[in-house]
Amino acid sequence: MECGIVGLGSSGKTTLFCSLTGTPISSLPVGGLKPHLGIAKIPDPRLGTIASNITTKQIVAATIEFVDIAGLSSGAGAAKTNEFLSHVRQVDALCHVVRCFDDGQGVPTPAKDIESLQTELILADLLVAESSLEKAAKLSKRGDSEAKARLAIMEKVLEPLNDGLPIPTLNTWSQADQKLLKSYGMITAKPMLFVANVSEENIKGETNDFKVISELAKSAGSEAVAVCAGLEAELAELDEADRDEMLESMGLTEPAIGPLARAVYRVLGLASFYTAGDKEVRAWTIRCGANAPEAAGAVHSDIQRGFIRAECYSVDDLVELKNEKAIKAAGKMRSEGKNYQVQDGDIVHFLFNV
Repeated sequence: MECGIVGLGSSGKTTLFCSLTGTPISSLPVGGLKPHLGIAKIPDPRLGTIASNITTKQIVAATIEFVDIAGLSSGAGAAKTNEFLSHVRQVDALCHVVRCFDDGQGVPTPAKDIESLQTELILADLLVAESSLEKAAKLSKRGDSEAKARLAIMEKVLEPLNDGLPIPTLNTWSQADQKLLKSYGMITAKPMLFVANVSEENIKGETNDFKVISELAKSAGSEAVAVCAGLEAELAELDEADRDEMLESMGLTEPAIGPLARAVYRVLGLASFYTAGDKEVRAWTIRCGANAPEAAGAVHSDIQRGFIRAECYSVDDLVELKNEKAIKAAGKMRSEGKNYQVQDGDIVHFLFNV
């Protein structure tokens, strides 16, 4: 799963990217349009809970791959804008970083900044939709059934785009329509999380700027998270003890990757399940509603191919009963087949044959 970090120039998105992924900002080239790639571990207290009851050699967290995409500035040329858009089309979701701190060059204008970037994205989708509609219309006249389906969906997406509105997010479309939309790389259909980059004084987001962003996010069917990228960059350079002390002094309980990752999961409709044994306790990411074979595929394609059944119980069961033997004795170890939808917080053993 790739989450693109976007924003206008000077929004602080690269600082946020570095703090989330542990990438030294000094290691990044100055300027240029090539995106920066980095992986962040997702903090998950349930992993520690599982490992405290099941002896294991290692704990492996789930991860998010972040892509820091070069920011747009006012009056950016066509070449830079097209390069920006080409990278945005490739990611699964977007984190739109919005400046909510005074950088010495002017007070924040979050609503204007959000509108500015969104306008670029809507125009980009509009160009794709108009050209695709024309092509699909010609082919559909020849009786091409796929072209008819493409024509129908382009007519649907042009309605909001012509009104200056983004396309409804992918999870509101049928699976067939989602596949078509993805093939076109429609940007405004991607889930988007809004990240308010606030000052240290406003770390909890208790400002009018954050209220504005939250309301805009809500109207878009999304969420907003307040983060101080500068503070997060400082925290990323500290050892665990010093980091915890600094967090406590700021009235925080965890670094920004925690609330940000959870918000990304909610916006994308994702869930976590776990595998646990003497070798490792590991978190896996799946879409909400994924069936047992799909979850098995997250572990390994061979397990999905040879899936027989899944033996499941919840983290809550483990907390209550302390071990798998007691869970089985209490009748809470469930044997589930191919149609079972794996739940967030399930601990799963897959039985398979290949």
